[in-house]
Amino acid sequence: MTVPAAELTVDLSAEDEEFAADAAGVHPVFARAPRSVGFNKLRKRLIRQVRQAITDFDMMKGQKRWLVGLSGGKDSYGLLAILLDLQWRGLLPVELVACNLDQGQPNFPKHVLPDYLASIGVKHRIEYRDTYSVVKEKMPTGATYCSLCSRLRRGNLYRVAREEGCDALVLGHHREDILETFFMNFFHGGRLSAMPAKLLNDEGDLMLLRPLAYAAEDDLARFAATMEFPIIPCDLCGSQDGLQRNAMKEMLAGIEAKMPGRKDAMLRALGHVDPSHLLDPKLFDFSSLVTKDV
Repeated sequence: MTVPAAELTVDLSAEDEEFAADAAGVHPVFARAPRSVGFNKLRKRLIRQVRQAITDFDMMKGQKRWLVGLSGGKDSYGLLAILLDLQWRGLLPVELVACNLDQGQPNFPKHVLPDYLASIGVKHRIEYRDTYSVVKEKMPTGATYCSLCSRLRRGNLYRVAREEGCDALVLGHHREDILETFFMNFFHGGRLSAMPAKLLNDEGDLMLLRPLAYAAEDDLARFAATMEFPIIPCDLCGSQDGLQRNAMKEMLAGIEAKMPGRKDAMLRALGHVDPSHLLDPKLFDFSSLVTKDV
């Protein structure tokens, strides 16, 4: 896999780079993780990418306590594990509270997440809100649920963050999520926008952070499989076919297969915007451009 250019700018000391091989040198979440060279390389890469995102977007500014959204999917499990690793090593001086929003999906295995979080000694909160019924009632048959489901989930997580005294809500969106959102907005919304790595909520009292912004989905999938996280599948939006996001995912996968490294190039492009070479007069004052008198 091509390493993002942004990742290469992290200034890590030799001490930070060194990962102890014995279980006593790691957070309990890694107690049963393999000690293979391949896994250590993967883990280090994800650590570097998360640290780079935290640095690039100044995510630590004024932060003391984070609410980490845990869905039961590979990405949020990976996010929590990496943040715990950084915290364990003294590189993330914030308190972490994991939170799962039980949205009332049928057959949701309610014991999985609390049992797992208790086993690794992570402070957590399981919040029940039946948004599943709301989404099913409000959305017409055949419509995709993602937008409404996401809004309801986000609103509840913001509320829990306030109740827990947190400064930020931290989510597990990764590189592909950001690129897919960009192209969905590009093709269907007629605008250039994606998922920001750092966002101030509308009320102005909480930050939304995405430390996995530079991380590749394939890496997170391999990480989750190796760590044997107890994955919980989504029975709502994840069960629907033909979603616009799936089309974007397939398109990006096709481009990457034909031209390896394009995903990283696209992600870099989102951080190198030239307003004078676009078409938005609100973003650049084209009327100020005048020729010189000869």
